[in-house]
Amino acid sequence: MIYTITLNPAIDYVVKLDVLEQGTINRSQGDYKEAGGKGINVSRVLDRLGTTSTALGFIGGFTGKFITNYLEKVGIAHDFVSLQEDTRINVKLKAGNEETEVNGKSPAITEENYESFVNKLRGLTSEDMVVLAGSLPASLPEDTYHSIVTMLNAQGVSVILDTSGSALEQAIKASPAFIKPNNHELADLFSEKIKTDLDIVRLAKRLHVENRIDHVLVSMAKEGAIYVGEAGTFKLSAPTGRAVHSVGAGDSSVAGFLYKWQESNHAEEAAKYAVASGSATAFSKTLCTKDEVEKLLEEVQVTKL
Repeated sequence: MIYTITLNPAIDYVVKLDVLEQGTINRSQGDYKEAGGKGINVSRVLDRLGTTSTALGFIGGFTGKFITNYLEKVGIAHDFVSLQEDTRINVKLKAGNEETEVNGKSPAITEENYESFVNKLRGLTSEDMVVLAGSLPASLPEDTYHSIVTMLNAQGVSVILDTSGSALEQAIKASPAFIKPNNHELADLFSEKIKTDLDIVRLAKRLHVENRIDHVLVSMAKEGAIYVGEAGTFKLSAPTGRAVHSVGAGDSSVAGFLYKWQESNHAEEAAKYAVASGSATAFSKTLCTKDEVEKLLEEVQVTKL
């Protein structure tokens, strides 16, 4: 079974404007609301690709109820821990070709809340896979992902990790099975400047070898991605198209890799599917569909490095 974990979910409130003007009233040209958070997005894309998962994490209040209702409406299972405070709302303003985001403050998570969440993970086994995705709530320590990966590894669970900053720096020490930093996050991780593909390969190999991470997929937006891991080292080209929706593209890549990896146990095919999935979402107004992914798949070319 696949479980996705979103410790810091949100309602994504997307507002479309002709022009965003500061210091005055702006009139919306349209808006919509979605259940958001990186792990939840992974569950949504997995569902569109034809794979079931269960969403875990924390929700609270009327905003949390919106998220559970949304997931139930589209048929995605969930088993969240309920909080006293409301789940946050992230406002995403789209004006012309620009996107501006205002992310809400995370609700507080108590020790009792966190222990209830951890108890849901204790029964997982080597038959399960877990996606840890997104930022950490301010009330949880920076080594939270490290602790979760360590516990799940001891239970034989494969862990897919997609986060950044200090949370990523701490968690890689516990050796998750898969990570997907972008080239900027990879540079920050090692406090180095990346100028060439060889720089990416060198740093990704350190993660693969020194941190014993099976699969490292470094995304590079329109430049594609570089994979370093059990299947060797190679670069994947990105499909051509006009980016209209950046939100969820990285989450779609994670879902695409996991979907194809579980189906084929073939890392190169999984990496190709990851790139096609991320591009399909970027080229769409919302998260990708399976048809959209597979139309782009043949455009993804693999070059051994």
